[in-house]
Amino acid sequence: MKQRIVFSLLMSFVLSSLMTLWITWINLGLQPNFIWLWAKAFILAWPAAASISFIFAPKVHKLTEKIVCTWLDKSL
Repeated sequence: MKQRIVFSLLMSFVLSSLMTLWITWINLGLQPNFIWLWAKAFILAWPAAASISFIFAPKVHKLTEKIVCTWLDKSL
């Protein structure tokens, strides 16, 4: 359980950081207050991303196993 929480926090941190940076840059360009705008987007996005990651990671992991097992069975 601890590993799942830490993984969710770290993965959501990385994804939220990069995605909000990218989307803020695409939508607004490099404005003088870019860092502030990006930080605001990140602060709003990270809690949502962490919650989504924690809730859905086990389901996505199981789905991934099914897909990979099916793919490997067909390739043999």
